[in-house]
Amino acid sequence: MTQPFVHPYIPNSAPETKAAMLKAVGADSIDEFYVDIPADLRMNRPLDLPEALVAEQDLVSHVQALLSSNVSTKENLSFLGAGTYNHFVPTVVDEVINRSEFLTAYAGEPYEDHGRFQALFQYQSLMGELLNMDVVNVPTYDGFQATATSLSMAGRMSGRRGVIVASDVMPDKLSRVQDFVSPNLDLVFVPTVNGTADVAAVAALVTDQTAAIWLETPSFTGAVETAIQELADAAHAAGAVLVVGTDPVGYGVITPPADQGADIVCGDIQSFGLHQWFGGAHGGFIAVHDDPKFIMEMPSRLFGLESTDVPGEYGFGDVAYDRTSFALREEGKEWVGTAAALWGIAAGVYLALMGPEGMAELGETLLARTQYAQQELAALPGVELTDSALHLREFVVDFSSSSVSAHSVVETLRGQGIEPGVVIGEYELLVCVTEMNSQTDIDRLVTAIAAVTANAAVTNTQEKNA
Repeated sequence: MTQPFVHPYIPNSAPETKAAMLKAVGADSIDEFYVDIPADLRMNRPLDLPEALVAEQDLVSHVQALLSSNVSTKENLSFLGAGTYNHFVPTVVDEVINRSEFLTAYAGEPYEDHGRFQALFQYQSLMGELLNMDVVNVPTYDGFQATATSLSMAGRMSGRRGVIVASDVMPDKLSRVQDFVSPNLDLVFVPTVNGTADVAAVAALVTDQTAAIWLETPSFTGAVETAIQELADAAHAAGAVLVVGTDPVGYGVITPPADQGADIVCGDIQSFGLHQWFGGAHGGFIAVHDDPKFIMEMPSRLFGLESTDVPGEYGFGDVAYDRTSFALREEGKEWVGTAAALWGIAAGVYLALMGPEGMAELGETLLARTQYAQQELAALPGVELTDSALHLREFVVDFSSSSVSAHSVVETLRGQGIEPGVVIGEYELLVCVTEMNSQTDIDRLVTAIAAVTANAAVTNTQEKNA
């Protein structure tokens, strides 16, 4: 008879212990705890795990073998984006965040560690300067959470449920946000026109039940919104707010949303000194004006500068601590959750190194290289851009007129050591260009795609003549 498996590292895994726990809660099986998970999301099979590894060196060998199947962006030429970007990370960023006093203290603890508090205060200050906002939080888990929280703030402040989604939102982000806000907010989607918000259509939908207009710029497709002020005016006329989700990487040259009427600006800091790391290091930011109405709705930690009892001495610590779930516990408006404090320090180091001139140079480089890649790809027969909006870093190319599927483009170029982009439709490819992609790199991409579409044209002609 096969003996039941008792896991050496998972407590309460013995069958008799499991049975006692199930009896205590009145359940017949563990499956009862997962009835709310849709069937199509369940694995319905055992995990594909190796036989038990009896020694640490065996585990190391196994994991190294798994990792060796991955190919990094240092080995292949990458034009992948869609939320996790291949930006340059200065060596000093890694040096600072690997210091033990930063690396080992979770979420800013211990409380006497004012060095960490000061580092996060400096991060908040630098982000505030870049965004032209007064208050920026200690990073949340990621930009998805920051956006969901920002919309929830709008709902709580207004007591309304309506949110008008005016931009193209990354599908993964939209899924996460919907999961978070669905009990309290109703999302209404307005199709974009030529890649950007249809201002007239959005304004026509704003009512006294609208809590917020949600705008993404750059959008999922990299389009930069140019009518932010008009959307802000439409929201404010009805007592609603404008929530702008953004990647702040371009605000060295692009006017920040706060200067165009945005009330809450949120997003992710992965572009600021954080590696891709097989899915990225991510941290979410929420920025608001110096208005207690907004600040007191922020569930995240805020670190501020304050004088002490000693003349001329200052310290760093929590601001308005009594608004957080740390103080209110189950009565809190929203749980603080896992902070990505270490990534805030990384982003702070990055911004300090770059300075205003560096961020301006980065923004100019991204705009120029994005436009160059668009121009060169659109010049190829059978390749078209999906809109004529201004784009920063990302854009979509359409291969439908050449009858080449986006998957076939990726498969062919991957064999040449090129990751050309993310497939978002049968014929549509989301291409991302950063400062890591030189003009030579872009030319290589264009040449490789030209060969694919040219071969397709020859094949199509032969089939017609056959």
